[in-house]
Amino acid sequence: MIKNVGIIGSGTMGSGIAQVAAAAGCLVTLFDVDQQALDSAKQSLEKITNRLVEKGRISSQEKDALQNNIRYVNSLKELAHSDLTIEAIVENIEVKKKVFQELEGYVSDTCIIASNTSSLSIASIASVLKNPSRCIGIHFFNPAPLMKLVEVIPAIQTSKQVLATSQTTIENWKKVVAVAKDTPGFIVNRVARPFYGEALRIYEEGIADFATIDHAVKSVGGFKMGPFQLMDFIGNDVNYTVTQTVFEAFYNDPRYKPSFTQKRFAEAGYLGRKSGKGFYDYSQGAILPVPENNPVLLNSILERILVMLINEAADALFLNIASAKDIDAAMTKGVNYPKGLLAWADEKSIDWCVKQIDTLYNHYHEDRYRCSALLRTMSLKNETFF
Repeated sequence: MIKNVGIIGSGTMGSGIAQVAAAAGCLVTLFDVDQQALDSAKQSLEKITNRLVEKGRISSQEKDALQNNIRYVNSLKELAHSDLTIEAIVENIEVKKKVFQELEGYVSDTCIIASNTSSLSIASIASVLKNPSRCIGIHFFNPAPLMKLVEVIPAIQTSKQVLATSQTTIENWKKVVAVAKDTPGFIVNRVARPFYGEALRIYEEGIADFATIDHAVKSVGGFKMGPFQLMDFIGNDVNYTVTQTVFEAFYNDPRYKPSFTQKRFAEAGYLGRKSGKGFYDYSQGAILPVPENNPVLLNSILERILVMLINEAADALFLNIASAKDIDAAMTKGVNYPKGLLAWADEKSIDWCVKQIDTLYNHYHEDRYRCSALLRTMSLKNETFF
């Protein structure tokens, strides 16, 4: 039973995870070396919980209980009593390893040591511990209190007990757990790459502009945000770095090849909403571009992006990254896709998916458009995912 939880890093993600654990009744110790960051996290939580009370989401008593469940510290030693620690600091593997090595010297032998990394190797992080079997990936999505999905990633060293305890704990925190293999990008950051990459490719080929591509994905596909809107929301620097990391981690597989367009936007400082300009202009009084409304064009854009997403999801299943159920849960609960991609493939038909991808490959002759072996096999056997 996990009761005492230590969180390392009081930024947006760390403080969000602390809020989730505290709301579930855990006693949370939130650590950061920066006292100013801790003070800011405490003030932010005060504002968030006050708003929740105003909206009737929680009572004043629940607010007080939640806040009293969190202790703010600037010494890592204060996490000594933790049953579970979750690291949510800079996405730098050497920094994480250093922190984990120090942490292991303070906590008990039974304490689970987890990383909130979105794509780094859990096996590599675990390797610096004297007892690597206690290490696991527990990846929340931002904002942690609102996003339902949590990817749980056992390394090859992780014990079955640590996996079971971690999964049960996160489910008790009222989250949807998707168990993923320890591979680059896990489920979401791997499967979602074509949402950005294929949209950028369509733009680079001059088929449509940013606004039209976004309009196609939203109006025809039912996505809440278009790829260029979402990249601007995430930040072009961040999104480009994730794509580059996944590309390099997969030994430069062309399916994950980064875009020069996004690289140049990031280099120019056009990072998106946070810089005031990205693929769109967010300055006051800026005029939004008007998308084209050609139904044939819009449908072709959506179908090209969709089939690439389905192909990636199918390949993740083929390579045992996760179960079909967890892959679809990850994409609907982690990035708010309107449907699970594998369920969507069944709806469109597996034959349709194979023909669409083969058409792209026959046109471009690029390995980027290779059809997943699983889709091809399922088409021959007339099978479905569900």
